[in-house]
Parts: sequence; structure tokens; C-alpha cells
Amino acid sequence: MSKEEGIFLNKAPVYKRVLLKLSGEALLGRLQHGIDVEMCASLAGQVKEVHEAGVEMAIVVGGGNIFRGLIESKRFGLDRSVADYMGMLATVMNGLALQNALEQVGVQTRVMTAIQMHAVAEPYILRRAIRHLEKRRVVIFVAGTGNPYFTTDTAATLRATEIGCDVIMKATKVDGVYSADPLKNKDAKKFKSLKFIDVLKKNLKVMDATAISMCMDNSLPIIVFDLLQKGNIKRAIYGEEIGTIVR
Repeated sequence: MSKEEGIFLNKAPVYKRVLLKLSGEALLGRLQHGIDVEMCASLAGQVKEVHEAGVEMAIVVGGGNIFRGLIESKRFGLDRSVADYMGMLATVMNGLALQNALEQVGVQTRVMTAIQMHAVAEPYILRRAIRHLEKRRVVIFVAGTGNPYFTTDTAATLRATEIGCDVIMKATKVDGVYSADPLKNKDAKKFKSLKFIDVLKKNLKVMDATAISMCMDNSLPIIVFDLLQKGNIKRAIYGEEIGTIVR
């Protein structure tokens, strides 16, 4: 038994049902574009650890590693709605890649989409999603909310609220929320905890304002943590103080 396994031996998870929000860039790994199979496998291993601890797990994944609707609409002059729908399709590709990685390590998984495409994923139906979770399946929500002009952050908050999650875990490339971009500003201050209203007032880049407002209205906490530090998903689930908590 490793030292880390010993830490969790006599503990129980703090959260029963969680939603993990992944950016599309989280699947890049060492690549500049697309999906890194090794990164998917690493994520699947971490999710499996949490799943085996008895936690009900849902995932929302972005599509920025393939196509970013807002940016591409400005760059190429695409209609915003068209660009956003293309971005939603990118999240479907990412969701299928994650499903494949999870099932390769023995975790039963269902992909549920807000845009119907019966050949590749189930349509999102709330009661069916909850039933999947109760049957110990990881549920991956794709295609955002199914509507343009809404981010996957908002989709994550909406789905987490609908299925009754205890917390949203937002995995990023930095170890929490800072007063400024820590990669550009050495004096950036890391916050250990924040209130929702402070995130909105200070315009901190946790999630977009719509998502933060929805979390605030529904008292749904957000944990922002470093995905690249292996084991952090499990640490957060067991209540260790990592990253930044917004509540």
C-alpha cells in the first residue's frame, strides 16, 4: 500500500454525487491540437478511482481542443450560431473519446447529448441520466445545452443543478483561482476560498457570469483545481484543501 492510499483508507468521500467539468484543452496532453490518447487514459484512471469509492460521477467536457465557437466565428466570419453548433459537435467527439477510455478500464459509461444523434449517443433525458448514475454508470454530457450562445460552463452548471450534484469540480491547468493570470503576473495572488459575489465583482475567470450566477442561486459550490497534478480529483472528493473553493 502506498502512502497516499493509506491517507484515504479510513476516510469516506465528502461528496456523493459530483460533476467534473473538463475543458477541451484538458484532452490535448502533449499535442497542439486534437485528442491525446494517453491523456484520456490518465483521466480515465483518476475517474475510476473516484468511481470505485462509491461516488456518482457525471462529466461535462468542452470542445476547445478541436473547435472554439466564439473565437472561430470572429476569425473566419462564421455566423455565431453556426460556429457554436460546430463547437457542440466537437464536445461530442471528446465525450466519445472519454467514454472509450473509461470503458477500457472497466467503468460503465453513457454519453448523453443535448442534440439528438441516436447512432452515437443517447438523448439527454433527466430521469434517465439520474437512473444511470444510480446504476453506477459514469454519465458524460455533451453538446452543451443544445443552444448557441451558451458555454459549456453554463451547460455544466445546468446539468449539475438538474441531477442534484453536491459540487462542481472544475479541472484546469492552474492550481486554483488567482487575482490575475499567474503565468503572466508573478504577483498574482491565489485565493483559497471565494464567495460567488466576489467572483462576479472582481470578474475572476472561474466560469462565465451566467454559470456563476446559477451556482450562486442554487448554492452549488465549485472547486477549481489543477488537473495536471495526478490524484487531485480523488483528493478533492475526499475533502482535502486543494485549489480554490467558491461558495
